[in-house]
Amino acid sequence: MLDLSIVIINYNTSNYTIKCIESIFEHTSKELNYNIKIVDNHSNKEDVDKLENYLKELNSPIISFLKNHINVGFGGGNMIGCQFSDATYYAFINNDSLLLNDCFSIIINEMKQNKLYGICGPQSFKENGTLLPTLDHFSSPLKELFGRYFLEKINPKKYPNRKIEYKQPKQGQFVSGSFMVVKSEDFWNVGGFDTNIFLYHEETDLCIRLAKINKYAYLIPDAKFIHFHGASTPKSIEIKTELKISLLYVIRKHYGYVNYRIILIFLQVKYFIKSFRKPKYWYLFKILFRGGRLNDSLKHKQNKK
Repeated sequence: MLDLSIVIINYNTSNYTIKCIESIFEHTSKELNYNIKIVDNHSNKEDVDKLENYLKELNSPIISFLKNHINVGFGGGNMIGCQFSDATYYAFINNDSLLLNDCFSIIINEMKQNKLYGICGPQSFKENGTLLPTLDHFSSPLKELFGRYFLEKINPKKYPNRKIEYKQPKQGQFVSGSFMVVKSEDFWNVGGFDTNIFLYHEETDLCIRLAKINKYAYLIPDAKFIHFHGASTPKSIEIKTELKISLLYVIRKHYGYVNYRIILIFLQVKYFIKSFRKPKYWYLFKILFRGGRLNDSLKHKQNKK
């Protein structure tokens, strides 16, 4: 049985995927028995060919390349990647990540020593060296209505400051989906990723379910990596809309219908007002007016070419 299976999703960003693979080989201990699953989420032919040619030239027996016929999203792609991985731990990392040290060995060693460490992430940095938060607070009604700063002020123990560079492992409610390590047994015990979610909030949903079996999210600050934040998912009004669709789904799933309605109305009013200043938000408002339903997701608006 392998120690670790690393799953990386590629979507029209093969340059980042190649650099990510190189950083894994450069910094990961030879003593760690691992493989890498590259899952392509139906990129354009040029991008797929570039990545495929690189992997052929690399000719590494520990790398598998899986190509999807459609874009199945973050959770869906990761589920395909780990479906047939016989490993003790899974690592789900964005392709726009570069390891700065032996992140996997450091995190796994910490997890072996503490049974409460259910899902862990390394300390993230921007490409210029500034801190990127790794810990975060659940996507909850309180967070949406009052914001992170309010929560951190009223209950700093439950909601630790995200922007501090911690020196010791620190528990949060969830760790960033850009780099997560989880024990495979725990991952499957809670059902893995919810593939109803196309993009965003997958880590909140997963960490809520892990916490219910007393497996908690921890930052492991000795492990460090660079995240080219947003490079794997370019910003657009459609992507922002997807963020809200996923948010509403997660709130309804974990906090109930009443809280879902409260947040839906809050977002409807917010983006109705915003639409007068920035007309691009009419698109988002129209989706929210219909209830922010999953069938308005980009997942259901793609054509197989």
